[in-house]
Amino acid sequence: MSPHTHEVVPVDGTTRYPPRDRELHRRLVYGDESALGEAYDAYSALVRTVARRVTGSTAVADEVTHRVFIDLWTCPYAFEPGHGSLRAWLSIRGHHGAVARTRETEAETERAPGGTEAGAGHQSVEEARLALHTALTELPLPEREALHLACFAGRTYRQVAVELGIPEAAATARLRNALGGLADRLAGPVAGPGSPADEARDEC
Repeated sequence: MSPHTHEVVPVDGTTRYPPRDRELHRRLVYGDESALGEAYDAYSALVRTVARRVTGSTAVADEVTHRVFIDLWTCPYAFEPGHGSLRAWLSIRGHHGAVARTRETEAETERAPGGTEAGAGHQSVEEARLALHTALTELPLPEREALHLACFAGRTYRQVAVELGIPEAAATARLRNALGGLADRLAGPVAGPGSPADEARDEC
């Protein structure tokens, strides 16, 4: 993608300026290829980071990222500017794609001869990771958006509030509810160290 003048907000939390969602969306709808380039330059690092956290693979994260932006280009109407930020929407799409790709990989491994026995210890770690990220996909959309901005885009609760256009108290409540919802979904008979519930607390 070609360079452009828009600054971005990367995952390290430093302050820069992303393209305007509504204007970018309008241009995407009209087939402006430079708009796709701006969206990719601004948000691909975030989508790739989210996908890598889910899959543990840089190559698969790249594949998921490309798929997300192809989908944005071919179906821009799927994003609705009035219902949240493009950053959060792309992050969630990347997250869903990465979870789906991880499930496919696990299914392929199980079908392979000796796949279930080989690397059983490694599987348990991957299963815990997948359990966490699957639980995240099941949260209500407002909570998912807030958690993605806080955990994956490095936003403070105040920045989450500004980006989602909600009061700070509402942003705090969404984040608290999201973490509580994750803990409830991941709680098992024994939630010891290294459990998905522990990873959920550490993720942010």
